[in-house]
Amino acid sequence: MLQASGTSTSVTRRPAPPAWLVVTLACAGQFLVVLDISVVNVALPSVRTGLGLDAQGLQWVVNAYAIAFAGFMLLGGRAGDLYGRKRMFLVGLGLFTAASLAGGLAQEGWQLLLARAVQGLGAAVLAPSTLTLVTSAVPEGAARARAIATWTAVGAGGGAAGGFVGGVLVDSLSWRWVLLINVPVGAVVLAAAALWLTESRAGDRRRLDLPGAVLVTAGLGTLAYGISQTEAEGWTAPATVVPLTTGLLLVAGFLVVEARAKEPLMPLRLLRLRAVASANVAMFVSGAAMFCMWYLMTLYAQNVLGYSPLEAGLSLVPSSLAVVLGSKLAPLLMPALGPRTVAVLGTLVATAGFGWQSTMTADGTFLTSIMFPGILMMLGGGLAGTPLAALATSGAAPQEAGLVSGLVNTSRTMGGSLGLAIMSTIAAARTGDSTAPEALTEGYALAFRTGAVVLAAGAVMMWLWLPRKEGAAH
Repeated sequence: MLQASGTSTSVTRRPAPPAWLVVTLACAGQFLVVLDISVVNVALPSVRTGLGLDAQGLQWVVNAYAIAFAGFMLLGGRAGDLYGRKRMFLVGLGLFTAASLAGGLAQEGWQLLLARAVQGLGAAVLAPSTLTLVTSAVPEGAARARAIATWTAVGAGGGAAGGFVGGVLVDSLSWRWVLLINVPVGAVVLAAAALWLTESRAGDRRRLDLPGAVLVTAGLGTLAYGISQTEAEGWTAPATVVPLTTGLLLVAGFLVVEARAKEPLMPLRLLRLRAVASANVAMFVSGAAMFCMWYLMTLYAQNVLGYSPLEAGLSLVPSSLAVVLGSKLAPLLMPALGPRTVAVLGTLVATAGFGWQSTMTADGTFLTSIMFPGILMMLGGGLAGTPLAALATSGAAPQEAGLVSGLVNTSRTMGGSLGLAIMSTIAAARTGDSTAPEALTEGYALAFRTGAVVLAAGAVMMWLWLPRKEGAAH
């Protein structure tokens, strides 16, 4: 039984599986979800050749996934609470796997874009269940902190490994395998989850808040679309302003509906809980700065230093290992220092890495321009991510664990989408129309300096607002 304490009601027909098995399956699902955010980047030139997509179509290969992922996350988390975490894990993973197969076999551009959107929908249902399964299977305390650290490390490692995995698959097989690789892995995890996981849900089968679900999904999706337009259209163009304004109005409408609903999708009282509100804002700010790192580093390695896609992916392996190390160190430091201090410490380490990276030059070396600053950035990100996730999930009642898990993923994803759009715009504005390595480097460096400032401000905010320990909700 995946048992949560308090008022959570569990539905089980067999003995509980070992906690390590639950964590393993949940982390496997999270790895696939995060991997697919970044794995297609190095395959885009091959996709363009294979399916004849133009530049805007290639942009939507990435954005169709990200928009659906961000837009349906809260709905996916709440559905897990009401209808069962195992059921939503299986539904989300099944949808994700089927869409991966369809995308890998696509013969037309529109087929690939549709498959990527369905992948994002499956990921939005799956991702909140992964964290909820972890927190439900492991009691609060040191053991849960270690389990969340594993979940954080696997998720961050999935994003970090995307470039490397994509480069290997494209170079050795074809672009189709960046999607088809999900099929055998997803099938194995799906079979294991169906066989070994037991069902749990929170309370009775209340009706899902459909008006709230429609408003928040449309609002977040429209906001994500507006953000995605900024790089091509700029921040003041109607193609950007209209969807951003519409998205904000839809989110405002969602808050009004939730304040009046008897069974809201997201009880607004959660935002009055200090742990939930502060940790999610911190996750948003961290995501806004950190998410762009992989994108900009890959561009710098290929466009300035002349690395191939595979070489660019390999160059980020030390950073990938660093984020895993940071995530595993965090629960060892949290009992002595407290989650707030560890989150701030990790953010300051990442700030130092971003500052170092901003000194990059057009003739930089691997050690000083990629490896060492990348290790600092990702070590800090791993250190900060675990205590923030632990604080966010400790501040709410067990029957709302799925919702809070969805909120954590939504905060990180939306922060990352916004941050990537802003950092890309900053870099492009500094570079201008030039394609010279020196001009490109100046743009990338300015984006990293901006990220350092954002993280430094985030560290101050975390120290002042985050509770000192888990469970300090109010």
